[in-house]
Amino acid sequence: MATKPSKQLEIFDNPNPERDYTIHITLPEFTCLCPKTGQPDFATLELAYVPEKSCIELKSLKMYIWAFRDEGTFHEAVTNEILSDLVAACQPRFMRLTAEFNVRGGVYTSVVAEHKDPDWTAPAVVTLP
Repeated sequence: MATKPSKQLEIFDNPNPERDYTIHITLPEFTCLCPKTGQPDFATLELAYVPEKSCIELKSLKMYIWAFRDEGTFHEAVTNEILSDLVAACQPRFMRLTAEFNVRGGVYTSVVAEHKDPDWTAPAVVTLP
Protein backbone atom coordinates (compact mmCIF):
# COMPACT_ATOMS: atom_id res chain seq x y z
CA MET A 1 0.00 0.00 0.00
CA ALA A 2 1.42 3.37 -0.99
CA THR A 3 1.96 5.71 1.93
CA LYS A 4 3.69 8.52 0.09
CA PRO A 5 2.81 10.56 -2.96
CA SER A 6 4.91 10.18 -6.09
CA LYS A 7 5.39 12.23 -9.24
CA GLN A 8 6.39 9.07 -11.14
CA LEU A 9 3.72 8.55 -13.81
CA GLU A 10 3.37 5.06 -15.23
CA ILE A 11 1.94 4.15 -18.62
CA PHE A 12 0.75 1.02 -20.39
CA ASP A 13 0.38 0.13 -24.06
CA ASN A 14 -2.71 1.50 -25.78
CA PRO A 15 -4.82 -1.60 -26.50
CA ASN A 16 -6.30 0.03 -29.65
CA PRO A 17 -3.73 2.41 -31.15
CA GLU A 18 -5.32 2.16 -34.60
CA ARG A 19 -8.47 3.96 -33.38
CA ASP A 20 -9.14 7.47 -32.14
CA TYR A 21 -11.03 7.21 -28.87
CA THR A 22 -11.24 9.44 -25.84
CA ILE A 23 -10.42 8.60 -22.25
CA HIS A 24 -12.19 10.75 -19.64
CA ILE A 25 -10.91 10.82 -16.06
CA THR A 26 -12.38 12.85 -13.20
CA LEU A 27 -10.19 13.60 -10.19
CA PRO A 28 -12.46 15.29 -7.61
CA GLU A 29 -9.96 15.42 -4.72
CA PHE A 30 -7.09 17.57 -6.02
CA THR A 31 -5.49 19.83 -3.44
CA CYS A 32 -2.56 22.20 -3.37
CA LEU A 33 -1.67 25.26 -1.30
CA CYS A 34 -2.17 28.92 -2.07
CA PRO A 35 1.32 30.34 -2.59
CA LYS A 36 0.29 33.63 -0.94
CA THR A 37 -1.54 32.43 2.18
CA GLY A 38 -0.58 28.76 2.56
CA GLN A 39 -4.26 27.85 2.78
CA PRO A 40 -5.45 24.75 0.93
CA ASP A 41 -6.99 25.03 -2.52
CA PHE A 42 -9.37 22.31 -3.66
CA ALA A 43 -10.23 21.44 -7.25
CA THR A 44 -11.85 18.88 -9.48
CA LEU A 45 -9.63 17.96 -12.41
CA GLU A 46 -11.25 16.74 -15.63
CA LEU A 47 -8.81 15.01 -17.96
CA ALA A 48 -9.77 14.02 -21.50
CA TYR A 49 -7.30 12.59 -24.00
CA VAL A 50 -6.93 10.65 -27.21
CA PRO A 51 -4.06 8.22 -26.65
CA GLU A 52 -1.38 7.42 -29.21
CA LYS A 53 0.86 4.49 -28.20
CA SER A 54 0.30 4.57 -24.43
CA CYS A 55 -2.22 5.35 -21.71
CA ILE A 56 -1.77 6.74 -18.20
CA GLU A 57 -1.99 4.10 -15.47
CA LEU A 58 -4.60 5.23 -12.93
CA LYS A 59 -2.93 4.30 -9.63
CA SER A 60 0.18 6.24 -10.60
CA LEU A 61 -2.05 9.18 -11.61
CA LYS A 62 -3.65 9.15 -8.14
CA MET A 63 -0.23 9.14 -6.47
CA TYR A 64 0.96 11.90 -8.82
CA ILE A 65 -2.03 14.13 -8.03
CA TRP A 66 -1.51 13.49 -4.31
CA ALA A 67 2.04 14.86 -4.64
CA PHE A 68 0.69 18.42 -5.02
CA ARG A 69 -1.06 18.44 -1.64
CA ASP A 70 1.73 20.32 0.16
CA GLU A 71 2.95 22.46 -2.75
CA GLY A 72 2.27 26.18 -2.97
CA THR A 73 1.32 27.01 -6.53
CA PHE A 74 -0.96 29.23 -8.56
CA HIS A 75 -3.95 27.62 -10.28
CA GLU A 76 -2.69 28.52 -13.75
CA ALA A 77 0.79 27.16 -13.07
CA VAL A 78 -0.28 23.84 -11.56
CA THR A 79 -2.80 23.13 -14.33
CA ASN A 80 -0.16 23.66 -17.01
CA GLU A 81 2.48 21.69 -15.05
CA ILE A 82 0.17 18.70 -14.74
CA LEU A 83 -0.72 18.84 -18.44
CA SER A 84 2.97 19.04 -19.41
CA ASP A 85 3.88 16.07 -17.20
CA LEU A 86 1.02 13.95 -18.54
CA VAL A 87 1.89 14.79 -22.15
CA ALA A 88 5.55 13.94 -21.51
CA ALA A 89 4.54 10.60 -19.99
CA CYS A 90 2.20 9.30 -22.70
CA GLN A 91 2.59 11.51 -25.80
CA PRO A 92 -1.15 11.62 -26.63
CA ARG A 93 -2.69 12.70 -29.89
CA PHE A 94 -4.73 15.23 -27.95
CA MET A 95 -5.12 16.08 -24.26
CA ARG A 96 -7.25 18.62 -22.39
CA LEU A 97 -7.03 19.28 -18.66
CA THR A 98 -9.73 21.35 -16.99
CA ALA A 99 -9.17 22.42 -13.38
CA GLU A 100 -12.29 23.69 -11.59
CA PHE A 101 -11.10 25.25 -8.34
CA ASN A 102 -13.46 25.72 -5.41
CA VAL A 103 -14.31 29.21 -4.29
CA ARG A 104 -11.57 31.25 -2.62
CA GLY A 105 -12.36 34.77 -1.45
CA GLY A 106 -15.61 34.74 -3.41
CA VAL A 107 -13.86 33.82 -6.66
CA TYR A 108 -14.14 30.59 -8.62
CA THR A 109 -11.28 29.77 -10.98
CA SER A 110 -11.44 27.46 -13.98
CA VAL A 111 -8.27 26.79 -15.98
CA VAL A 112 -8.26 24.83 -19.26
CA ALA A 113 -4.99 23.74 -20.88
CA GLU A 114 -4.65 21.71 -24.07
CA HIS A 115 -2.06 19.82 -26.09
CA LYS A 116 -2.49 18.70 -29.71
CA ASP A 117 0.06 16.64 -31.60
CA PRO A 118 0.81 18.66 -34.76
CA ASP A 119 0.65 15.48 -36.87
CA TRP A 120 -2.82 14.51 -35.65
CA THR A 121 -6.06 15.56 -37.32
CA ALA A 122 -9.19 15.32 -35.22
CA PRO A 123 -11.94 13.20 -36.76
CA ALA A 124 -15.01 14.96 -38.13
CA VAL A 125 -17.83 15.46 -35.66
CA VAL A 126 -20.70 13.08 -36.27
CA THR A 127 -24.16 14.41 -35.52
CA LEU A 128 -26.75 11.71 -35.03
CA PRO A 129 -30.48 12.26 -35.56
